[in-house]
Amino acid sequence: MKNYVLHIFLGLSVLFASCQENKSGTVEVMNPHHFLETMENDSSSQLVDVRTTEEFEVSHLKDAQNICVTDADFEERIKELDKNKPVYVYCRSGNRSARAAKILEENGFTKVYDLQGGITSWDEEGLETEQ
Repeated sequence: MKNYVLHIFLGLSVLFASCQENKSGTVEVMNPHHFLETMENDSSSQLVDVRTTEEFEVSHLKDAQNICVTDADFEERIKELDKNKPVYVYCRSGNRSARAAKILEENGFTKVYDLQGGITSWDEEGLETEQ
């Protein structure tokens, strides 16, 4: 009987764990439209493109600042950001921005939003970029 109860408990634990939202601590991954809507509704938002300077120069989101996550001084440069204001990050496909979001979180940023699918998904949705 104890094994039966244990199996039910373990099964329910796995079920509840798999139903959690797509959040990692203070990082929230958002689809392009939700990302845009949330950012536009917050005048204190800080938008960071974590791609290389070359990628940024080809196209980027309006009002984005470029802080490349693969640069050696990334952690030093994020100190210029306000930890009390939301930070919105993106890259090309979502991999580098996930890494950047984790670093931001580890450095005490409390509201970090990551663009799911990066600027590629943004473009696929027909949303505007700048050159």
